[in-house]
Amino acid sequence: MSIDPESDPSVVANNAEASDKTENCSDLEQTRAKLSALEDEFLRFRAESENLRRRTLKDAENARKFAAEKLLLELLPVADTLMRGIEVARSDKATIENLIEGKEATLRMLAKAMENSGVKEVDPLGQPFNPEWHQAMSTQAPTEGVAENTVVAVFQRGYLLNERLLRPALVVVAQS
Repeated sequence: MSIDPESDPSVVANNAEASDKTENCSDLEQTRAKLSALEDEFLRFRAESENLRRRTLKDAENARKFAAEKLLLELLPVADTLMRGIEVARSDKATIENLIEGKEATLRMLAKAMENSGVKEVDPLGQPFNPEWHQAMSTQAPTEGVAENTVVAVFQRGYLLNERLLRPALVVVAQS
């Protein structure tokens, strides 16, 4: 009696089991390959994120270190002009008019450098007192033609940096 291996239920079961194992092994290998690829992608992403973080920290540090560079480059000519003015003042050719002219030119250069950096002067003389921008140093009785709560004298001008108060103006206010 000969047994046909394809018709024997135990052989068919063993063949099906072997086929399932082969299929499972193949699926497992594919899953492992996908997992390996995902791990590699994750590690690359993580390294890239770390590099970006380091670059961002370095850029922020450089921004803090060199934030004043633009302003300072504009102030260097002002310093040069002041030094030249001192040299002229010490020479025999110095006149009061020359010195005043030089100081006015230097002050214009400084004002331009400050303006280019977003600094604006607050000159409140004759304006209503604003406690957000002015600091009252004293009060005086209002004179004819001057309304109460008006700035009548300025001890020190104030400054804004990009519309934010940098230094308040020190003022005298008319009060009764």
